[in-house]
Amino acid sequence: MGFKCGIVGLPNVGKSTLFNAITASEQAAAANYPFCTIEPNTGTVPVPDRRLDKLVELAKSQRVLPATIQFEDIAGLVEGASKNEGLGNKFLAHIRDVDAIAHVVRCFEDENVLHVSGSVDPERDIRVIQTELALKDLETVTRRLEKAEKLARGGDKEEKLRVEILGAVKPILDEARPARLYNVDPQHAYVLNELGLLTRKPVLYVANVGEADLPDGNAHSETVKRLAAEEGAEVAIISSKIEGEIARLGPEERREFMEGLGLTDSGLDRLIHAGYKLLGLRTYFTAGPKEVRAWTIRAGDTAPVAAGVIHSDFEKGFIRAETIAYEDYVANGGEHGAKEAGKMRTEGKEYVVADGDVMHFRFSV
Repeated sequence: MGFKCGIVGLPNVGKSTLFNAITASEQAAAANYPFCTIEPNTGTVPVPDRRLDKLVELAKSQRVLPATIQFEDIAGLVEGASKNEGLGNKFLAHIRDVDAIAHVVRCFEDENVLHVSGSVDPERDIRVIQTELALKDLETVTRRLEKAEKLARGGDKEEKLRVEILGAVKPILDEARPARLYNVDPQHAYVLNELGLLTRKPVLYVANVGEADLPDGNAHSETVKRLAAEEGAEVAIISSKIEGEIARLGPEERREFMEGLGLTDSGLDRLIHAGYKLLGLRTYFTAGPKEVRAWTIRAGDTAPVAAGVIHSDFEKGFIRAETIAYEDYVANGGEHGAKEAGKMRTEGKEYVVADGDVMHFRFSV
């Protein structure tokens, strides 16, 4: 299980340049005018994880298969998108299909790159996107609320619950704030989930700065941090232009280039790791002579659920999971040494998989 992240923002904020860097390709046409991107470009990239190299070394594996994340470069939204300005309805539909949103915000000054509003103002730009998504959700909620109110008058308890929840969410959207700010009871979350609300999706803000402002950012990115903090969102500071240069370099050149900029990790690495944190994702491994592979699960997933990520039969017929913590696997020189040292554990159906576990599943179908 990976996840799909949609890259959104106003036109000319660096979305397509970032996408090109992410996929190390020229799939997205980074042109200096609005609506260059119409259909969403999709790229699947590996999740960086230094633990894989060590596992390959110890397991003497023939190949390595990292976890992956899928990015979609969604065309630039503009004011009025909720009313179909700038092909808005089509673009908003693409956002509905992703698991999370990477909201790219322009935090760099460049007179050669036009800004759709004429100036760089992160707070204004963020509010434009938030407002358009909220207006679209308001339309959805209002329509469903009206239906629920009619059915509730007939005594339908389920519809009365919908009236209560949607009636509480509507004022939030009326103020152009995201629906995720409403703290719904987990038992009743389905009421909102079934509507596919755009502003219920987790958001990661990407402050796109110039090279001179790496790695700490600038006054514009501080504005993004402040606004993100108000809604408990994550922020990644990157330079899409620099990421494009990094993507074209070999491993050794890349390391030297980043060191020269005072960077220990690329912006892409930080973006992916922030995305994993945002969605509460974890990684476990399978390791052997044939291959080392990283598998993505959600925090709190049990061993049978983790096994099901490999194949549904593994979950249905789950018997046990032979488990070694990554640190124990490395400290004892691999699976054999860990087993000899008593570090291989037998875990059952209730075991909650920890990040970095090296696992082998026993099952019967």
